[in-house]
Amino acid sequence: MPIAKEGYIFITIPLIFTLILFLVPGWRGGFLCWLSLAVTLLMINFFRDPERKPPETPGVIVSPADGKIVQVVEVDRRELKGRYQQVSIFMSPLDVHVNRSPITGVVESITYNPGRFLPAFRDKASELNEQTRIILTAETPHGPAQVMVKQIAGLLARRIVCWLRQGDKVTAGQRIGLIKFSSRVDLFLPATVQLQIKVGDKVKAGTSIIGRW
Repeated sequence: MPIAKEGYIFITIPLIFTLILFLVPGWRGGFLCWLSLAVTLLMINFFRDPERKPPETPGVIVSPADGKIVQVVEVDRRELKGRYQQVSIFMSPLDVHVNRSPITGVVESITYNPGRFLPAFRDKASELNEQTRIILTAETPHGPAQVMVKQIAGLLARRIVCWLRQGDKVTAGQRIGLIKFSSRVDLFLPATVQLQIKVGDKVKAGTSIIGRW
C-alpha cells in the first residue's frame, strides 16, 4: 500500500518507539509496547494512498475525497459569480485523506485562509475553519465552467497540504493534496450539473461519481 510522503514522520516516530520497547526485556509485550504498535498501525492506515482508476465515462465529475456526504445545498458564491451546488464530504480518521481533482481542467487560483478548528461535520466549519480554496476551470459541452474544491481542516487537523500551483493542468482523479487527520472537503458545482449522490452516501476520491455535466 503506497503511503503519502507527509505521513513518513508520523509513522517513523511511533515505529522507532515500538522497536525500542520490543528490544527492552522488561517492556517487551507490555501495555506501552502494544499501544505504540497500535499507534504505528493507525498512522499507516491514515496516511495510506491507494491507487485509484477514475471512471472512463465522459462528462462525469468524481469525488475529491473519501468519506460520507453530509450536506447537499444550493449557495451563492461570490468568487464563482453565480448559484452553485455545495456537496460536503466528511472524512473520519479512518478514511483515506488524500484528495483528488474532481475534473480535468486548469487551476485558476489557490487561496489559503487560516481559521478555527471546529468539528469538520458542523455547517459553520465550511466558512470558519482553516481552509484552502482551489478553483478549477473545465471545458464542458456547454462551454467553460468553474468548479471549486475547498479543503477544510477539522477538530484534529492542523495542516492542509495542497500540491497544486496556479496554472497547473490536472486530470480527473489526479492527487491534489491531503488534510492531516479528521477533516472535510466541500465541492462547489454549477447549478446545471446533475448530481448523482445524496446525503448519507459513502464516496471514494477519484472513483465515485458526484455528478454529470
